[in-house]
Amino acid sequence: MTSLTSPRPTQLGPLLARCRLARGWSQQRTAAELCAAASVPTLSRHEVSRWERQRRVPGGFWLGWLAVVLDVPLVVLAEAAASTRRVGPPRAVGPGRTDSAGTRPAGRTGPARTPTGARVAVQRRPR
Repeated sequence: MTSLTSPRPTQLGPLLARCRLARGWSQQRTAAELCAAASVPTLSRHEVSRWERQRRVPGGFWLGWLAVVLDVPLVVLAEAAASTRRVGPPRAVGPGRTDSAGTRPAGRTGPARTPTGARVAVQRRPR
């Protein structure tokens, strides 16, 4: 069993990635192990990636199977999931995405959204 003691609540995404990597598994292998254990053929590595990047938080069904497959106590995963839900998803910054201030990364042009969700035109900076 993996030892995962921490003084403060752990975020679920990094915890899942650490447990997966400790076993030497890819996201694809993890998804395959989960599918085999749960007898559900539809889980893909993309969903495992979303969990690790905290774009989504798995529900009780998948938390239970993650505990079995990764050999981690369910209570540890449940606490990490609750902590992740309290904090919320991370803000994405990259092509076509805005940062927490509602601005776009330097050098990007095209429509962006303000913090209120309104679309605005972004002008290209002179070089």
